[in-house]
Amino acid sequence: MKLVAISGSNVGTKTRTVMEHVTQTVMAQDPDVEATLIDLAEVDMVFSDGRNYTEYTGDTARVTQVLMGADAIIIGTPIFQASIPATLKNIFDLLPTGAFRDKVVAMVATAGSARHYLVPQQQLQPILTYMKAQVVHPYVFVEGKDLLRNQIVNDEVIARLDRLVEDTLVLTQTYASIREAKDAAYGF
Repeated sequence: MKLVAISGSNVGTKTRTVMEHVTQTVMAQDPDVEATLIDLAEVDMVFSDGRNYTEYTGDTARVTQVLMGADAIIIGTPIFQASIPATLKNIFDLLPTGAFRDKVVAMVATAGSARHYLVPQQQLQPILTYMKAQVVHPYVFVEGKDLLRNQIVNDEVIARLDRLVEDTLVLTQTYASIREAKDAAYGF
């Protein structure tokens, strides 16, 4: 199984801190999973100009190809101005409409206040559903007060993140089994 964790902003450290925990938890729960962390602050992405994702080069090509080859994706996004960052939206714009078909996708959001709790549900989930993802519910929301000096300091948040990883792995394995059984039924 290939799992990609995305830290969906080119600024700040809170989302990166949370996604590092997520990636470490994936490897601890199932060492056979090939887990990759992509931090959008560390790659040089070009903005989508309507080309097919296979026509891009450099980091843009590498990131889109890794996402297209993944079985599961855990998206970490900060909430800025009650919205997801443009760097994350650009990833979706680079990919084809059905890019997440047969993929399990989970969401993690970081924000400075609880007032932004519904942003992932209202903005990110519709994009993922449109792109044909099997979305893991519930998502995990992490407030700024849950982090201190690049560490998660709230045990409840850690427990929710660990459960999200577990649910993501179980759902990915379950959907893979269902697809295999369905494909085997065709007999060719």
